[in-house]
Amino acid sequence: MKISYSAPAKVIFSGEHAVVYGKPAFVSALNLRLKFTLWPSKKQNSDETILTISKLIKNYLKEQKIKFSDQNFNYQIVSDIPVSRGLGSSAALSVAAAACFLTLYCHQKFSRRLIDVLAYQIEKFFHKNPSGVDNCVSFHGGLIYYRKEFEFLKNFTKLKAKIPKEIENKLYLIDTGKPEESTKEMIQKVKTLFKNKKKQLTEILSQIEENTKNIVKALILKNHQLLIDNLWQNEINLEKLGVVSSKTKKLLVKLHPYGRGKITGAGGQKQGSGFLIFYAKNNNFEKFCQTNQLKVIKFQPSYLGLKKEL
Repeated sequence: MKISYSAPAKVIFSGEHAVVYGKPAFVSALNLRLKFTLWPSKKQNSDETILTISKLIKNYLKEQKIKFSDQNFNYQIVSDIPVSRGLGSSAALSVAAAACFLTLYCHQKFSRRLIDVLAYQIEKFFHKNPSGVDNCVSFHGGLIYYRKEFEFLKNFTKLKAKIPKEIENKLYLIDTGKPEESTKEMIQKVKTLFKNKKKQLTEILSQIEENTKNIVKALILKNHQLLIDNLWQNEINLEKLGVVSSKTKKLLVKLHPYGRGKITGAGGQKQGSGFLIFYAKNNNFEKFCQTNQLKVIKFQPSYLGLKKEL
């Protein structure tokens, strides 16, 4: 018997890094998905990452005194999500894998809420100190306004609204290249900076919070200019945090005649900074990207989170 679940990618409109310090993040699920398939096997698969995910789940079930039956397994991953580019590939894996392993070990006798809880534990394995927003949006889908007050208190709202088509049609994702640093390393860099320059960093994080709230308003009110202004202001604030490479900054300057954008995700300092989310003001944008051989994905939100596959 094969067990299969899929979960979507995500894009952070605003709030990356700031969300680790109790500020809100506004995130959308993307119409790019990862499918994880699991089946019982006589021989145990030896992939270290997947074995660690399995072990994390079994340990949690033991701690919570939830009955389960251990089994050897094999697995398959099929994914549309670019890896290590800030689009939440690890979160999609965490959510889909948690659902599959719970089904294998507990035979459907668990709550959907437990999937999200376990996905967060898996994300901590990948990133050490994640906010929890990535697995939250991958689990629920749609538009999520998220705030982590404490490790034991995380609040989120799934907005009933959808991104207006006239705005969606102008949004793109631009690949600046794979960061040399991991998400874990970038989070640590900001943490070190926060310790050394707490007053300055607190002010920047507060500005990002304002950007986040304005971007939500812009999308709900269909205010294109408010969206453009706050995407760019958010980018400037992220540059102040030191999470954007010189290469990416130069690209954004070259893109100014065609619109405004920002990195989405943890970023990168040395070379690539992952994907940008970009609002294109005119049709010359696509020609510029073709001429400069930029990898571009048309932004398409997803309002579907975790899904059981047949």
